[in-house]
Amino acid sequence: MARAAQPTVSRALRRRETVSGYLFMLPSLVFFLGFVVIPMVICIFTSLTDSMMNNTKPVNFVGLANFQKLFQDEKFLEALKNTFIIVVVSVPVTCAFSLWVSSAIYKMNNFFLSAFRCIFYLPVVTGSVAVTVVWKWMYNNYYGVFNYLLGPQGLGVIEKNINWLGDPRFALGCIILILLTTSVGQPIVLYVSALGNVDQSLVEAAKVDGATNFQVFWRVKWPQMMPTTLYILVITTINSFQCFALIQLLTSGGSGTNTVMYYIYYTAFKLTSTAGHFGYANAMGVILAIFIGALSALQFWLAKER
Repeated sequence: MARAAQPTVSRALRRRETVSGYLFMLPSLVFFLGFVVIPMVICIFTSLTDSMMNNTKPVNFVGLANFQKLFQDEKFLEALKNTFIIVVVSVPVTCAFSLWVSSAIYKMNNFFLSAFRCIFYLPVVTGSVAVTVVWKWMYNNYYGVFNYLLGPQGLGVIEKNINWLGDPRFALGCIILILLTTSVGQPIVLYVSALGNVDQSLVEAAKVDGATNFQVFWRVKWPQMMPTTLYILVITTINSFQCFALIQLLTSGGSGTNTVMYYIYYTAFKLTSTAGHFGYANAMGVILAIFIGALSALQFWLAKER
């Protein structure tokens, strides 16, 4: 039997659709080029120079001198260490807590499911300044909620008030706690959606074969949620590396909470001895981007192996 002739699309129609597609993409492409690609190229170039703000002298090419100086800078190494501590703690805790909450609520009826998603997502859409002000009041060493609850008038866990944000023993942990509360909203929403899209026929077949609830989750549900988990891991890692607003508003990098993002800002705009040292600050940005790219690539590789 002769095969029916397939309808052909004229070249003019194909060209018109292609042009229309690029025209729809044009605003995003212009924004991406103007505010992402071009600044990245300028940042990389400037990191190889001694560029300064309001510098009347010619800009000199210094090669890798800024990068060599970075790894001899104790403040940068401390900021890098604090940044990695934030990432190593916040990323797995955020993913694990979000998965646990999602597993607990995704079978609820629509009213309670929507309520819980709204509660957990609210800090994400609330302004970072407003959230920080509330937490700063809670951490206050004179009339804060934590000192009241843990002090003699509350549970009696501590004998005297603690300066949570001024004590290096607690300050970084306090920052991580705030970051966790503002980071779990989106992963919970995504995990609830992923759990709802799990193939129930496979779940039922596993239960018929005698699989326990943990085996069903680990062998059936978890592999189907790997794309969602990979996305959550990547965005959470990037957000943790870019922790800046909390540091600036709460501690200004003091009490052992200096991070790479804050040190970039501090070096470029506030440090008296190197005020406006864009070349040195941009070198930090390049190093940070390399670490983020390397960890993201590692997460993609591990997810692919899984």
